Amino acid sequence: MLTIALYNTYDPKRLHEAHLRAIARAGPIAYAYGFHLALVGFPFEGRPIDVAEEISGHTTIGEGGKYLIELAEGNRFHLLDFPRRGFPPQFGTPVATTRKPSAEKEITPLELAERALRGESFLLLVGLGRHGLPKEIFKTARYHMDITGKRVSLETCTAIGAIPARISTLMEALRWKTGGKKI
Repeated sequence: MLTIALYNTYDPKRLHEAHLRAIARAGPIAYAYGFHLALVGFPFEGRPIDVAEEISGHTTIGEGGKYLIELAEGNRFHLLDFPRRGFPPQFGTPVATTRKPSAEKEITPLELAERALRGESFLLLVGLGRHGLPKEIFKTARYHMDITGKRVSLETCTAIGAIPARISTLMEALRWKTGGKKI
């Protein structure tokens, strides 16, 4: 399972327009590339389907939130609290996405794709806010990944699109290369 996780660093107490836009943009991306979508530390209450319907009522993106609702109906839309003792293990290994990965924790998109094809799950954390992911998340994440491979800073919603696109493209190339056999 591959999950894009939007980590809220804007305001954990109040919902902002920036939250809604980012979530609305992430829904179709996650759906299109077969990823799960998780929201970390957002001020939502209720079940994921209720939240998806609420967000869908405020957007025209993704055919009016259609894909976010489909993610929720398929159990691929998740609401997580800020981690106190780490992220829930069912989401797999936490990976901080950054243009500045630490050398000892760096994983390349190709390595991640190869491991995902072998059945490993990854929680790809994207900081939603001016300062990106908090320092403590970089410490707790097992890996750091630069999706560009060139240390290029991407705007948040650009990164939200680039991460699943690059990983799924690499996975398809690896499947094709091996004739669909496990690697």
